[in-house]
Amino acid sequence: MKLFPYKIVNKDGKPYIQLSLKVGETKVFSLEEISALILTKMKETAEAFLEKKIKDAVVTVPAYFNDAQRQATKDAGVIAG
Repeated sequence: MKLFPYKIVNKDGKPYIQLSLKVGETKVFSLEEISALILTKMKETAEAFLEKKIKDAVVTVPAYFNDAQRQATKDAGVIAG
């Protein structure tokens, strides 16, 4: 039973999201890239609402995140700009 419109695949020992874009065309994203897409959209929405550019932001993580999860969140922020 297919529950999600994507697959989780193993690439270099890490989980990646594989999306089918068109018939026969797939794209693979790291979890950091998915987080970066979300952060980018949040930034665009905030800039549209405030009608000014945002150059700084604070992104928090839960206290129970381990170092790898914290670093992945930092990496997503760098990717998002």
